Amino acid sequence: MMKKMSISTSKTSLVLFLCQIISALDVPLDSKLLEELSQPPTITQQSPKDYIVDPRENIVIQCEAKGKPPPSFSWTRNGTHFDIDKDAQVTMKPNSGTLVINIMNGGKAEAYEGVYQCTARNERGAAISNNIVIRPSRSPLWTKEKLEPNHVREGDSLVLHCRPPVGLPPPIIFWMDNAFQRLPQSERVSQGLNGDLYFSNVQPEDTREDYICYARFNHTQTIQQKQPISVKVFSMDSLNDTIAANLSDTDIYGAKPVTERQPVLLTPTGSTSTKVELRGNVLLLECIAAGLPTPVIRWIKEGGELPANRTFFENFKKTLKIIDVSEADSGNYKCIARNALGSVHHVISVTVKAAPYWITAPRNLVLSPGEDGTLICRANGNPKPSISWLANGVPIAIAPEDPSRKVDGDTIIFSHVQERSSAVYQCNASNEYGYLLANAFVNVLAEPPRILTPANKLYQVIADSPALLDCAYFGSPKPEIEWFKGVKGSILRGNEYVFHDNGTLEIPVAQKNNAGTYTCVARNELGKIQNEVQLEIKDPTMIIKQPEYKVIQRYGQVSFECIIKHDSTLLPTVTWLKDNDELPDDERFLVGKDNLTIMNVTDKDDGTYTCIVNTTLDSVSASAVLTVVARPNPPFDLELTGQLERSIDLSWIPGDENNSPITSFVIEFEDALHEPGVWRYQTEVPGSQTTAQLKLSPYVNYSFRVIAVNRIGRSQPSEPSEQYLTKSASPDENPANVQGIGSEPDNLVITWEPLKGFQSNGPGLQYKVSWRQKDVDDEWTSVIVANVSKYIVSGTPTFVPYEVKVQALNDLGYAPEPSEVIGHSGEDLPMVAPGNVQVHVINSTLAKVHWDPVPLKSVRGHLQGYKIYYWKVQSLSRRSRRHIEKKILTFRGNKTFGMLPGLEPYSSYKLNVRVVNGKGEGPASPDKVFKTPEGVPSSPSFLKITNPTLDSLTLEWGSPTHPNGVLTSYTLKFQPINNTHELGPLVEIRIPANESSLILKNLNYSTRYKFYFNAQTSVGSGSQITEEAVTIMDEAGILRPAVGAGKGYSEILFATSPVMHTVRPTFYKVQPLYPRIRNVTTAAAETYANISWEYEGPDHANFYVEYGVAGSKEDWKKEIVNGSRSFFVLKGLTPGTAYKVRVGAEGLSGFRSSEDVFETGPAMASRQVDIATQGWFIGLMCAVALLILILLIVCFIRRNKGGKYPVKEKEDAHADPEIQPMKEDDGTFGEYSDAEDHKPLKKGSRTPSDRTVKKEDSDDSLVDYGEGVNGQFNEDGSFIGQYSGKKEKEPAEGNESSEAPSPVNAMNSFV
Repeated sequence: MMKKMSISTSKTSLVLFLCQIISALDVPLDSKLLEELSQPPTITQQSPKDYIVDPRENIVIQCEAKGKPPPSFSWTRNGTHFDIDKDAQVTMKPNSGTLVINIMNGGKAEAYEGVYQCTARNERGAAISNNIVIRPSRSPLWTKEKLEPNHVREGDSLVLHCRPPVGLPPPIIFWMDNAFQRLPQSERVSQGLNGDLYFSNVQPEDTREDYICYARFNHTQTIQQKQPISVKVFSMDSLNDTIAANLSDTDIYGAKPVTERQPVLLTPTGSTSTKVELRGNVLLLECIAAGLPTPVIRWIKEGGELPANRTFFENFKKTLKIIDVSEADSGNYKCIARNALGSVHHVISVTVKAAPYWITAPRNLVLSPGEDGTLICRANGNPKPSISWLANGVPIAIAPEDPSRKVDGDTIIFSHVQERSSAVYQCNASNEYGYLLANAFVNVLAEPPRILTPANKLYQVIADSPALLDCAYFGSPKPEIEWFKGVKGSILRGNEYVFHDNGTLEIPVAQKNNAGTYTCVARNELGKIQNEVQLEIKDPTMIIKQPEYKVIQRYGQVSFECIIKHDSTLLPTVTWLKDNDELPDDERFLVGKDNLTIMNVTDKDDGTYTCIVNTTLDSVSASAVLTVVARPNPPFDLELTGQLERSIDLSWIPGDENNSPITSFVIEFEDALHEPGVWRYQTEVPGSQTTAQLKLSPYVNYSFRVIAVNRIGRSQPSEPSEQYLTKSASPDENPANVQGIGSEPDNLVITWEPLKGFQSNGPGLQYKVSWRQKDVDDEWTSVIVANVSKYIVSGTPTFVPYEVKVQALNDLGYAPEPSEVIGHSGEDLPMVAPGNVQVHVINSTLAKVHWDPVPLKSVRGHLQGYKIYYWKVQSLSRRSRRHIEKKILTFRGNKTFGMLPGLEPYSSYKLNVRVVNGKGEGPASPDKVFKTPEGVPSSPSFLKITNPTLDSLTLEWGSPTHPNGVLTSYTLKFQPINNTHELGPLVEIRIPANESSLILKNLNYSTRYKFYFNAQTSVGSGSQITEEAVTIMDEAGILRPAVGAGKGYSEILFATSPVMHTVRPTFYKVQPLYPRIRNVTTAAAETYANISWEYEGPDHANFYVEYGVAGSKEDWKKEIVNGSRSFFVLKGLTPGTAYKVRVGAEGLSGFRSSEDVFETGPAMASRQVDIATQGWFIGLMCAVALLILILLIVCFIRRNKGGKYPVKEKEDAHADPEIQPMKEDDGTFGEYSDAEDHKPLKKGSRTPSDRTVKKEDSDDSLVDYGEGVNGQFNEDGSFIGQYSGKKEKEPAEGNESSEAPSPVNAMNSFV
């Protein structure tokens, strides 16, 4: 089976399955191949060179090797053969060289100390391990010693020696107390590298008796404890007291107080020392100093810098640590100890030596017979190591001769090797600090070609990407590789291919036409082999709609799109990242098929969102940045500076702008003196400004706050600034909006807008109010009032002009001189009515009125205009009087005419005119009478068409509601309409005005007519009213001869008055006129209702029923009616509920029936007697069933004899020409009309498709045969009494149907 796998486009695939060795022949690391090829031994696992073991456990010395055939193992101990068979405590693991020395069953670890070496051997050579030195771990006890207490003077230095026993490996040292708590260390007290505890200077608190040194031996998991050391520190005060008690005052004046001392090194001693460290180890240098105050240590390297990234300071900078040292780290390192009194230094000369390390280690060599090769062994060290070679574990000088081998120092040269040249060579590089041992084999093989790549391997790559087809091979000599396309294709050559040494074929830019089968052929002198692989080229994955940069407000919603296109055979996975990491685990992040939506965005959602699309072959990505914006944070740290009487400087620090630059700052102020808690606008400055100079008013206790504004909105206000109270001053301004308007004919009311608190500029705000009559040589009259907003001047003449001014003042003085305004004293009603009123009638509904203006002095106020009062006295066509309704028209300003629209024609009117001022209206002018001429009448109030016969119709009408004059006549126009809604010839008839009905005769039978009717006055014709009606069908069924072939209309013959005439008999196509749905009826039950209706209009209408609870404001519910049925059943209704219903037709814009209201039946009581279980009911039902059976038998007998059954008799008895026939299309009843009602034929009534109405062949009437409204319908809306089939004439029998009637019809006929 073909194995699918993807090809990585990385160049590293060139080395898949290849062993990276320096050899003439590469052996792939193929497990199956390696199992089949002969191979000298290779050591794969061994114990460390210096192997410290736990003496309480078994000793395991590892030695594992591989080879073909599997190698055998042997050991040497201290340079001689170690015969494990002679030692019962030693065993070797099966198929392994690992030794197990049994110590736990009586063996002594010390007995097995020594140097061990393992040899692995097969027929192609022998490999050896390192020299493994086995030493058991030791954890000796402390030697017993007598420790004297340490008595130290305060401020002196002290060293507590640990001197742990020598262990293998060395122990870890730490100091603790009796409570097993580590002793605190600091710059003053610390532990040295040798384990001693150093005190730079002792303090009284250092006094204690439990300084204990512990040594932990990790190999044996034991801890050894030194005896506790006692330290007693004497302070100078206590020492002086002791001396004073034993000596006289003349002998001693007391010990000296604690004196400060310059630094002295405790370790290392002297000014210089040396240190040797090996390359690659950790260099530790230590300096600990005594002194008071405690010295500080600093390290430098003379003539250089301390190595960066490898230098560390430990133990409070007393230890310099350099990791991974090299020869370059050799040099002089100086430590400097310094305190306030001086410094001391020490130079440590560091020399870095090196155990041998590899430059080029020898590598395995696989050769074909006759080939050449080399083994190289190069190492370095300090001092430089010596190189020696061994062959199969034996020094090469005494090893068996090999003519193909030549040793040249660190290189062995092989020429024309043969299979017997196979061996394992050891290179040993050693100096005084150690050695290196490496095994490298020479394996000479003769093998035919092998292809290791699986057969029919499938490679899939993306178009325009490199395709790498593997042909992993092996053979000795090395095979040649050739590639072919197809089974019988030619060898591949040319620049479009790259052939790699490892057999891989590379197509740098793979296209669709590169797909197919490729064959790899490998051949050498021992044979040939080939292998086929398959290549498929896939379309690249693309993001065709990438996410876009988005700016979103905080708490909003944002979506990123990522619409992809990919190869249909690849399954893509879409992953979204935020800032190159996984999306937050938050339900607000909704990942859709091709989008990412973030709900309720917060500030932390700001960042870069990446859509990554992965398939098994390729990966594409696209990113977009989301910027979350919000209103800025409020400013803070408001500060007031530069305080002056009329200005102050305000500064602030802006808050976070939340990704939307601040455009401006709004500064508001609060006046705590006059309006506490009220903040008012002060000024606004640009967003780049954080200071503002503010203008101030006197006598205001200011606080300021700042609001930042950006594109999103305004921040919250800042915290208020400190308060600043300005000094008082006289007012700077006067009240605004000063007015003088009288409220009465003899007064003047002076009003103004008072100053606000901060405008008063000081305490004691008042106003000086002044006035004088204009154009009269009077002095100003003034009064000073409190802080109010008006003053009333009494005793003024009526409506005269005054000059008025209001000035502000406070305890410190007056405001500047105010400006004057003109006012007037109070108005009075006008005294004179307009004169010379004239009316000019323009037409029957419009008149123009003229008048003379009144003298201005008589107005006694501001002239506002004139009002015309007019009213209709009576209609000239009707002498009846009615309630008089006066109408008013106002004309602004000093106008002398006006238009009266909307008058009624042929009517008598009166009017008068009055002048208006601010006080009211003046007297009315004398009433003026005028009349309007006649106009055209309104449409007749109604038009009814009744009593249709074969050739006549009766028309009745009502006179116009508004005749608008004397009616002279009526005009009737009518024309026929055929089945295709074409209009026939138009006939016009003039009718005297005193007529109210007309019988039209000589009409065509079974024909629809359209009527147009209007009234006339001497002025002209009014608007018309229209109706339609249909003559009934000829009872004999004989068509009359038609006039006009193809027209479908009978000759029009009328015995009419001479005014009747016909219009040119042309036909033209029209759309159905006045489509309508009428007579919506409902029959409601408890939970359902049957809805039926009548429709007239275009064929194939699609109906729907809308309904809802009556009186509710809820939307109408809509149900679609299947087909063109004229009934529907509403189900699922609530019992005892009133519903509204209407019917509409799809496709007729806005066309629907009027609403009808019905009520469902009440819900049945939950506790009712089951009537079906009552005996009397069962007996009654049996009697009824028997009676019905008898009736059915009688009915069948009569039908078979050809006689008429009762239904037919009722039809003959009720031969009403207005009864409509059953609709032949769906079998339901059409509309009927009761002959006793004498109603006109209703619009919307159904007729057969041939436009004929049969007189005697109508269906049974619902009135005659129905059982009430609730009994007319089944639940599905169909009639119970309808016939089962279509009716046809049978002249021989005289029956209306050749089929037997339905039982239900038979039952109805007997009711």
